[in-house]
Amino acid sequence: MKRALLALLLCGAVAPAVLAQTDGKGYLVGSFESNSIVYADDSVTNAQKAEGNFGTNNYLKADYYAGNFSAGIQMEAYQPALVGYPNNLEGAHLTNYYMQWADEDFAVTAGTFYDQFGSGLLFRTYEDRTLGMNTAMLGARISYQYKDIARLKALWGAPRLGVEAAPETQVRGVDGSFSLSSLLGWGATNLAFEGSLLNRYEPVSPIQEELGANASTMGYSARLNFERSGFIARAEWVDGGEKIYSNPNILIDGKANLIKRGNAQLVELSYSGGGLGVSFTGRRMEWMASKVSYASSQTNNALNYLPALCAQYSYAITNLNPYIPQPGTTSGFINSGEIGGQLDVYYNFRRGTTLGGKRGMKVNLNLSTYYNLKEEGSYVPKTLLWRNVNVGVEKQVSRKFKMQLLYSMQEYNPSHGEGRGTWLSNMVVADLLYKYTPTFSTRMELAYLTTFEDHKDWMSGLLEVNFAPAWSLFASDMFNHGDTKIHYYNFGFSYTAGRTRVALSYGRNRAGMVCSGGVCRLMPAYTGGNLVVSTSF
Repeated sequence: MKRALLALLLCGAVAPAVLAQTDGKGYLVGSFESNSIVYADDSVTNAQKAEGNFGTNNYLKADYYAGNFSAGIQMEAYQPALVGYPNNLEGAHLTNYYMQWADEDFAVTAGTFYDQFGSGLLFRTYEDRTLGMNTAMLGARISYQYKDIARLKALWGAPRLGVEAAPETQVRGVDGSFSLSSLLGWGATNLAFEGSLLNRYEPVSPIQEELGANASTMGYSARLNFERSGFIARAEWVDGGEKIYSNPNILIDGKANLIKRGNAQLVELSYSGGGLGVSFTGRRMEWMASKVSYASSQTNNALNYLPALCAQYSYAITNLNPYIPQPGTTSGFINSGEIGGQLDVYYNFRRGTTLGGKRGMKVNLNLSTYYNLKEEGSYVPKTLLWRNVNVGVEKQVSRKFKMQLLYSMQEYNPSHGEGRGTWLSNMVVADLLYKYTPTFSTRMELAYLTTFEDHKDWMSGLLEVNFAPAWSLFASDMFNHGDTKIHYYNFGFSYTAGRTRVALSYGRNRAGMVCSGGVCRLMPAYTGGNLVVSTSF
């Protein structure tokens, strides 16, 4: 509460001087989003329900812009939150509020804001409503940029946990970059050096202090960026600072807490040109789970960004067992981290070529594999965590007909490295779009998964009928015919008018992981009717 009052006082002190420079000329933009579900009983799937058989997540956002000045608020209401969302999202609150002044070189922000250093391995605050994630900082930030040569940014504040700032956590950080190529006038080459320092403060318990834990910990990262003639190379080395891992189930030397220092290395290489695109990403990390608060076990309790660096799928059947990165865990067993990477190759067969035909063809190959570490501090892989090979083809067959074909082989370790056993599955997907007229089209999705593990074989189908730009209708079913014989059906429609969209659906949803941007949360099974309303102004 004290931090909120301080931020509002800062805003109040800055606002009059800034508004005096805008001559009262400004504009207001905003948005509203509501996601509500009426839950139904479903003994077949052991579906869960919210209190009163109803859940609703609501977001109202407004931003005002006048010259170099901007200000905004966001209100959220969870009455109650939808099933599967973190249970620290409850009630109605003014969660975000800020004022900012910025020109081409200088910017200052007071209130809530989002930011990240480098790739986010060291620090990232962001909002993702699909995950129930919002870690906005409440505090102040200042940044300065000198031409295209140097940039410096400093921030201080308390990250959000649930619907308000964490009561005892403080974060202070500095991030900067220096472009040698801009200084020397290298027009065709970009070479930049970047770095960050991050201090995190949270009081520790007497027991943790006896083990050597510090309330104030320091982390840092060093980064190199290089670009020339379609080739890009990026490297990042991170010292994540000290982490406290609660270890209630496994006592190491009689200790229920482990004090570990996190570190990570990231390499990204890519080339694009002549219709060819190739990228490689390699990452090793251990003890890198950075938390807003050590006392919370919520899924929205993250102070950095550790996405799954592998193919991200939009098809339900290919997301039955998505890869979840292993930054280090003491849950059930000791695993210090992971090492691995992915290779992505893309080629566009141009029109008029043998394979491209009249309208061209796009082909994509993605390979990814990850292992846990042989031992702490090691760069040697041990147990397979994940392996994925997929090939995708996109072809505009005719002026009206477009198809996408996908094959995916996934090998997944259900014990996350505790054991060597893996589940192997093969998937094929056909995504077929036909445009009858400029305003009328249908899309059909057919998929099949075959495996000898878990719940055996699955099949799924989806049919969309679109009457652009207003109406869209759909019906889908995912059927586990290899084991449970359960149908996971969904059907509904959406209507769009201007900037407003209303979608209504009813269906059965399986228990599993919900992922966004490579970050996941566990969703329990539920059945019910879903109303989504979104608009902007």
